[in-house]
Amino acid sequence: MRILVKLVVDCDADAAWRALHSPRALAELDGPFVERDSLAGLPTAWRPGDDTIVQLSLGPVPLGRQLIDISEIHRDDHGRRVRILRDTGIPLSGPLAALDVWDHQMAVSPAPGDPARTLWRERLVIGGAAAPALWPVLWTIWQWRSARIRALAPTWAHDPNPAGRPPA
Repeated sequence: MRILVKLVVDCDADAAWRALHSPRALAELDGPFVERDSLAGLPTAWRPGDDTIVQLSLGPVPLGRQLIDISEIHRDDHGRRVRILRDTGIPLSGPLAALDVWDHQMAVSPAPGDPARTLWRERLVIGGAAAPALWPVLWTIWQWRSARIRALAPTWAHDPNPAGRPPA
């Protein structure tokens, strides 16, 4: 089963790519409700080959542990550079541990016609006997993430007014 997200956000693709590599920035996408605490400490930036176990919680309620396993893919799509951060880790405990497939890809590229903005795409593939029951919950969480991505993306740029964008 899949959950797909496609949106254009107000930062350039380089800023979005830096944010994808920041464990802190990614944790903010699920906030303020879901919290991630690393059991062994998070890196300052994700790199291919990194893996770590995080404890997810909803306030004081533990949701389980998840292995995050990072890789990268770089592609060319009709002359646009597409960079993909992929987490192929797996839930280890809690309700999501009933899943036996977890493949989360987040892709960024310059937005068509507006290189000062980013085309952001996400794909989450889940599988297992519990996938049909968990899909609506995860779909709802991904809608929340989409709203958070739109709200937080302008803060990811080093330059608060990227080239070609008027000041707010």
